[in-house]
Amino acid sequence: MFTLTVDEDIELQLFELRHATELYWLVDSNRLYLREWLPWVDHMTSPAAYHGIIPMWLKQFADNNGFNLGIRYKGHLVGSIGLHQIDWNNAQTSIGYYLAQNAQGKGIMTRTVKALLNHSFFVLGLNRVEIRCGVGNHKSRAIPERLGFVREGVIRDGENLYGSYHDLILYSMLEREWSNLIHKR
Repeated sequence: MFTLTVDEDIELQLFELRHATELYWLVDSNRLYLREWLPWVDHMTSPAAYHGIIPMWLKQFADNNGFNLGIRYKGHLVGSIGLHQIDWNNAQTSIGYYLAQNAQGKGIMTRTVKALLNHSFFVLGLNRVEIRCGVGNHKSRAIPERLGFVREGVIRDGENLYGSYHDLILYSMLEREWSNLIHKR
């Protein structure tokens, strides 16, 4: 199984079918919190809902076309992060993530995204990584802003969220920018 160690407290782990119940309970116990910004939450009605999705994620990983990883903080599943489909011709992808409400404020997502950027640029050899966040999703927006992403603009009506469109902010990081940032730290 693919894992990526972020630090002594955080490990990223490829989802497998055996994680379906644990993943369901993470989403279910954070349903109202996650639903505000994630359009798929209402479709996750039981652990069985993940039995069709996790094999697709595993195929995506096997095809070297992105992945979905569980975020484990001190051994407990507290969120998910992934690389959406990888555009290998242009060496770019986008990152999506969510974190349980009770795991907020510990720097977990900042450290996790930093590790995923290192993996994307220095292991996968990508050139560009994007993050899209709802304009009003200030907690999610804080991650790319804290890490030095460039705000490229607003994607008007970029996502349909339960029957209502909302704008997204597009952030990007290039490999050369990330390399410069980490060498200055």
